[in-house]
Amino acid sequence: MRLQSLLALATAGALLLPLGAQAATTDNWPPGKKGEYMDQCVPIATDKGITAQQANTHCKCGAEAIGKNFTRQEIEALDSKTGVDANLMKRAQTVVTEACAQKQ
Repeated sequence: MRLQSLLALATAGALLLPLGAQAATTDNWPPGKKGEYMDQCVPIATDKGITAQQANTHCKCGAEAIGKNFTRQEIEALDSKTGVDANLMKRAQTVVTEACAQKQ
């Protein structure tokens, strides 16, 4: 499973939650990975029927939550080409949902 799977699940959560921005003090994203996440997340979110602005806001929130709560190694593991640990994926989904839901 790759970032696309995480993005699809995070996007589905976005449709159920009010969208908001989240500032983070820590950013553990490996170089270039945050941009890849945003480049994939926004189009997937808009395909789900939300506006580009809402999609961008939600994707930024999710990216900040991941960067703040995961190590570089865990973020790289979420983009594994050989499969993602189910517990790590569930944790990522929970972190994004909780962080972005706080902005209601």
